[in-house]
Amino acid sequence: MLSVLVVNWNTRELLRACLASLLAHPSAPDDEVVVVDNASTDGSAEMVRTEFPTVRFVASPVNLGYAAGNNRAFSEANGHCLLTLNPDTEVFEDTLAIALERLMAHPGVGALGARQIGPSGEVQASVRGFPAFLGLFGDWTGLGRRWPGTVFDSYRLAAFDYDKEQLAPQPMGTFLLFRREALAAVGDPARPFDESFPIFFNEVDLLARLRAAGWPCLYAPSVRIRHHGGMSTRQVRASMIWESHRSLVRYLVKHRRSFASLLWIGPLALLIFGAAFARARGYHAGFRPHRHHL
Repeated sequence: MLSVLVVNWNTRELLRACLASLLAHPSAPDDEVVVVDNASTDGSAEMVRTEFPTVRFVASPVNLGYAAGNNRAFSEANGHCLLTLNPDTEVFEDTLAIALERLMAHPGVGALGARQIGPSGEVQASVRGFPAFLGLFGDWTGLGRRWPGTVFDSYRLAAFDYDKEQLAPQPMGTFLLFRREALAAVGDPARPFDESFPIFFNEVDLLARLRAAGWPCLYAPSVRIRHHGGMSTRQVRASMIWESHRSLVRYLVKHRRSFASLLWIGPLALLIFGAAFARARGYHAGFRPHRHHL
């Protein structure tokens, strides 16, 4: 059984298209769709209740954030396979069936990512490596683009072949199909996301924990989705810039390989926060769950 989990915040029209595609193209008759709405003010809740009565709908009175919203959806789900799907996506006729087939074909794989196709038909760069010093340095300095496939390209992965099925460090969380057995190996499968990463890097953290436990992730180009991209976060750009940079620092601290690595994480954190200040044109408190909307 497949459970499809969607967390929504103020993307009513995109959510409508997403749900319509899911109900039109299920993998099997017993697929379930769970939507958690993070206190949207655009009529999303009314639309789902009225137009999609078979969808299991959870309306949060406050904005829980992406990680906690997904945990709420996981707690409602019954499937052996669980798909986190952003509301700014649409699936094709065979998307879900092929995704399950490819996951089942690789019993040692804990999660699966898809080929993401943009509105103009372009294949979107959607796979990255796990953040580490040399990869981040190569990304910021352009050395990764100059020397693709080297250690300096280990974060952005400019040399990644999007036409080849292969193990991949961290496909973006837009579409991630998880095996419940794998989630149980790294914690509570009803609450797999670390909520100290409320918006960003929660899926990166989860995929890193899965890989460390022997459950790597597979990228499957035969699994295709339409992705419009970042429609919730762009509504509050400055806040999300700061939140993404803070979450990167949290990730580096949580996954440090040794005490000595703190020696370079500290100076790197200063550079990361400086970049946030420049990009957002000032300081922002970022996301504060249970206090205000995004």
